[in-house]
Amino acid sequence: MAQRRLTVRKIKETLRLKWGLGLSSRQVAASLRISHSTVGEYLKRAEQAGMDWEQVESLSEAAIAEQLFPPQKANRERAEPDWAQVDTELQRKGVTRMLLWQEYLEEYPDGYSYSQFCERYRKWRKSAEKTTMRKPKKAGEEVEVDYAGLTVPVTNPKTGETHEMQIFVGVLGASGYIYCEAHRSQNLPNWVRAHVHMFEFYGGVPRIVRPDNLKAGVTKPCFYEPDLNPTYHELAQHYHLAVILARVAKPTDKGLGENAVQQVERWVLAPLRKERFFSLYELNQAVRKRLTWLNERCLSHQSHSRKSLFEANEKDALQPLPPYPSAKRSSS
Repeated sequence: MAQRRLTVRKIKETLRLKWGLGLSSRQVAASLRISHSTVGEYLKRAEQAGMDWEQVESLSEAAIAEQLFPPQKANRERAEPDWAQVDTELQRKGVTRMLLWQEYLEEYPDGYSYSQFCERYRKWRKSAEKTTMRKPKKAGEEVEVDYAGLTVPVTNPKTGETHEMQIFVGVLGASGYIYCEAHRSQNLPNWVRAHVHMFEFYGGVPRIVRPDNLKAGVTKPCFYEPDLNPTYHELAQHYHLAVILARVAKPTDKGLGENAVQQVERWVLAPLRKERFFSLYELNQAVRKRLTWLNERCLSHQSHSRKSLFEANEKDALQPLPPYPSAKRSSS
């Protein structure tokens, strides 16, 4: 039951998302629309070849293929880690499986590969009857983005003609910190520009952006293999993040984003319904003022706000902004 080999370009993207961004195998699989087992297979091949992301990034496709598909080596007995100690160490802030695996290899150079290390740890946790409750989103990991259903009219002061402005909304997964801005349309330049402005607003970049299957970001909105717009893919590479599309008819994938849209419509746009705007700049000034109020407002039955949660728990977890805002400066 041989399965068709991925292209080297897609294998390289798999390694970028896994090693360059540190995503889980399931997140990589979701981003590239391939199976979780396929991700594991190519990670295992790369680890057995002794490769790391810096090496892969500098190699040609032919050189990568040559190293990834050598004759298989015979299995050897390997030293078993102290899984209870591994589990304890993982509770510490900043400690990752990758770090513990590297420390394990320092003591046992012929030990398990990273994928085997993780798999055996998962099996140990099950046998030890550890909890398997779904964890909340990690700080700095994800932002969900979408457009609001409501629009806001802007009047041309010379002609009296009105144009409905589109409202872009983004929300960070851990703190619920919201960003929004108005655009003339949902076209690609505005879509990309909104992401740039959003990252500047947050002062950093999450590892994952989760959009809906919008035309601006997806050139082929297929359920199985949607294709990202090349410009949007460039933005993802420039900001060192992964794009994982929300699945069709899976509201749990974008529940936080839909809630943020509702909050923006209710507390930002609705209070502006009686005001008249004569420029996009004027509208965005009013939107920003209402957005500030929304983010600083205490959450229901809580003593803290979205902004205080962001500053306390999520701001420092974001990746730093790149030296300049976009891969193509002319798009700003």
